[in-house]
Amino acid sequence: MPKHPYPKELEELCTLPDGRVVCLRPIRPDDEPEHYDLLAKTSATDRRFRFFASVNTISKQAMDRFTHIDYDREMAFIACTETGRGRHETLGVIRTIADDSGHEAEFAIIIRSDIKNQGLGHALMGKAIRYCGERGILRLMGQVMADNKRMLDFARKEGFQATMNLEEKVYDITLDLRL
Repeated sequence: MPKHPYPKELEELCTLPDGRVVCLRPIRPDDEPEHYDLLAKTSATDRRFRFFASVNTISKQAMDRFTHIDYDREMAFIACTETGRGRHETLGVIRTIADDSGHEAEFAIIIRSDIKNQGLGHALMGKAIRYCGERGILRLMGQVMADNKRMLDFARKEGFQATMNLEEKVYDITLDLRL
């Protein structure tokens, strides 16, 4: 269970370039079914890029870890829309985890494959960058598989610097939040 209460004050509405209104908010434990749906609507390639392995299913234990977070040290923002049945649909998620010093955070992002190129990734990344900056995090970091050209282009557009990590055969990407 989360050690800190759900930070409702971090919820916000965002309008995408196509006019769609989405809610950007911290993940909650009750988002688990929609998180499974998100992954089911994500291509095998996109799941491989996110998890650095071929992933077809996520165990209940892993899903609990994704949806039951410690809001003090980590944050996962989801982008969701309301459905006609009084429920919501998760369209993407960005996750950040701060190091012990609280000066650096690692991130990972995934967007449902059928709604890419609609501004959702930029909205989620902006939310995570603002959040980390407000928390005093100085640097946001991630890793990108070498063949994930779309993510490398996205990261560069967001201001990240990319360096090839030959040992791990990935790009290390960093964003200095002090700038």
